[in-house]
Amino acid sequence: MKVAGLGFRRDVNVASLREALVAAGGPDGIAAVATVSEKAEAAALKLLARELNVPIKAVPAKALAGIITPTQSEFIKAKLGAGSVAEAAALVAAGRHARLISTRMVSHDRTATAAIAEGDGE
Repeated sequence: MKVAGLGFRRDVNVASLREALVAAGGPDGIAAVATVSEKAEAAALKLLARELNVPIKAVPAKALAGIITPTQSEFIKAKLGAGSVAEAAALVAAGRHARLISTRMVSHDRTATAAIAEGDGE
């Protein structure tokens, strides 16, 4: 199961989310998009999920804490305990034995990040 993890600012638009996802490898084969629970209802995320015809997996912030990620944002690490929302959400949502197949990529306007993980979905 391939999952796209997305991190984003509150004012993100669907174009920026799409751009980050394309930079991370694109939507082909993506079974779901994932982000931290507090942002799972964002309008731009809902639009992207609808466009891709995939569900949104809301990952509780406490599930992200302690997930080791290859890229590090000091702001996110201090806030959530993981280096990257996109990478950590993708790993958690992809299930056991998940591995990143694309590390965090950032949209040009810096409002969105995306990473892709593959796992057993459980």
